[in-house]
Amino acid sequence: MTDGPAYDAAAAAARDGYGRLVALLAAGSGDLQAAEDALGDALERALRTWPAGGVPDNPAGWLLTVARRRLRDRHRSAEVRRTTPLVPERHAPARLDDVDPDAVGDRRLELMLACAHPAVDPVARTPLMLTAVLGFTAAQVAPAFSVPAATMATRLVRAKRRIKDAGVPFAIPDRTVLPARMADVLEAVYGAYVVEWATADAEPRPLPSEALRLAEVLAQLVPDDPEVRGLAALVLLSSARADARTDAEGRFVPLTEQDPARWDGDRIARARAHLRAAHARRTVGRFQLEAAVQAVHCARLPGAPPDWAALRRLHDALQQVAPSLGGAVARAAVVAETDGPAAGLAALDLLGDSTARFQPAWAVRADLLARLGRAAEAAAAYDRAVGLTSDRVVRAHLEARRAGTRGDG
Repeated sequence: MTDGPAYDAAAAAARDGYGRLVALLAAGSGDLQAAEDALGDALERALRTWPAGGVPDNPAGWLLTVARRRLRDRHRSAEVRRTTPLVPERHAPARLDDVDPDAVGDRRLELMLACAHPAVDPVARTPLMLTAVLGFTAAQVAPAFSVPAATMATRLVRAKRRIKDAGVPFAIPDRTVLPARMADVLEAVYGAYVVEWATADAEPRPLPSEALRLAEVLAQLVPDDPEVRGLAALVLLSSARADARTDAEGRFVPLTEQDPARWDGDRIARARAHLRAAHARRTVGRFQLEAAVQAVHCARLPGAPPDWAALRRLHDALQQVAPSLGGAVARAAVVAETDGPAAGLAALDLLGDSTARFQPAWAVRADLLARLGRAAEAAAAYDRAVGLTSDRVVRAHLEARRAGTRGDG
């Protein structure tokens, strides 16, 4: 079975509750791989039984019950009894039987902090959080780290084994330890925000979903951390514009052309509250600056352009605090608005070969060349941008721009 209400219910339970279920299942033993395997078995059983028996009232609770039985059976197996030392506080059946996903607090943050433990390879920490806690696959995460999916899968297996072998505790660490791990956790939440946007076209989901929830959980846990507040504001402001990203016909709408009336005012207000709290700490950081950029866009009035001068200052500061290729391309686009398209194109040229396979750079270059009247070069740049675009809606938008440049009607 690949479609129907039962499949949709199982997919929704896995998508929206994967990390929470894995965290609950792994909290006792610290064995991430066993928890994921057990949840996978439960999902497979759901796809076999729900079409005939009906979708349960509490799909997540059903999955957790079946998965914990699978774990209990594994703990009782002869192989495990021979090879795994018995730790009563970890392996007691009550630890599995008493778990209720609706009665237990969200333990995903504890799992994320376990993934950021010093025993885990630093290069695997953020990818591990994205896969084990947020439910993305190695293939989805690998492009963000510029490695093949097989390489990423190997890193993840090693990291899970290390957590199990080192007995890393699933708990909020001491406050003196928390700051050292928070940077990895923030990167993972930000990574989830990026991957959710990148995969939304192929796998529809609220944008952002897990990233938004976790960002606000972090803000509650460490309300005095300005970067935590900045990240929460960033995700809120981006998600506030999700519905305006396409028009009534499903066509992509660039940010500067969106109708502010379609933005979520409640999320924008919550984001501004986070930014005010962050600014009160008098410490500037990457996520605060990125959120400030989004706040300027969200302050635009209907029919009016954004405050390009303010955006230029923020992008300049962001490149000083946390230089990145994406940030440099975004700055070039803003420079084109403050100093003209030729200046923006010159800023892009300074990035050299680093933009060869970076889709946003080609999209910006194509638009600037078109504004300069260099139609043939613009069409070629649009070709490159289209070839590097995985989002169907954005691809259609770029193809329309390309056709206009060529005069195809």
